Amino acid sequence: MDSGQNRQNISIGLEVDIVQKQHQVSGKLTNGFVKRILTNSKQHPHGIKVMIETGEVGRVKHIYLED
Repeated sequence: MDSGQNRQNISIGLEVDIVQKQHQVSGKLTNGFVKRILTNSKQHPHGIKVMIETGEVGRVKHIYLED
């Protein structure tokens, strides 16, 4: 799934899974809601960098779509 690589697919308040820098090797995901979008470019091959409401920063790996 490449939806986390495109900035247009991410908005404030969206539920996402991110991988933090220290967990890139293990691939451990952290779930949360987007507080800030930190990547300025339209897309990024490793995922758009965001800050979630807990203050943790990482790259989006999965987006939970609302039904």
